[in-house]
Amino acid sequence: MNTKLQHLTLTGLAALGATAAQAADVQLKIELPRINVAEYHKPYVAIWLEKAGDTSQAAAQLALWYDTKKPNNGGAKWLRDMRSWWRAGGRALSLPADGVSGATRAPGEHAISLGGHPALANLPAGQYEVVVEVGREAGGREVRRIPLNWPVKAAGETKVQGDDEIGALVLSVKP
Repeated sequence: MNTKLQHLTLTGLAALGATAAQAADVQLKIELPRINVAEYHKPYVAIWLEKAGDTSQAAAQLALWYDTKKPNNGGAKWLRDMRSWWRAGGRALSLPADGVSGATRAPGEHAISLGGHPALANLPAGQYEVVVEVGREAGGREVRRIPLNWPVKAAGETKVQGDDEIGALVLSVKP
């Protein structure tokens, strides 16, 4: 093999290895409890990543569940009620955001895969927090944080219990 081709092959394998190292299996399970009230609305949910200790801006927007079916993106007007997400970069997001925006979810347990999310592809190594904010029209608002070391080097699971709008959150990671 000539030297130039060998160099290209080694460079390609190194890039593939770096990508594979960051293509961890990261699963987030979110429980949205059924709240017994006269006027129940499905909650809006924002999920983003922040550098640990820095709540001023999102390192990555991961998911946003809101009423995407309202004409003229009318459901977006209520997103500012999720104040933590709004301040951490939600207001700068062009909506609907491809690969991030989705419809609201009914009460129950929902799982999303974050490992192959495009927003994590170039994420620098470090300590982060997966932040989940849930808010309902005519209801409450709640925020929970789960630590995440990136890239994932060891398998693990972290559970966080919400109070009202969030049930249980479970973050499972595998390298």
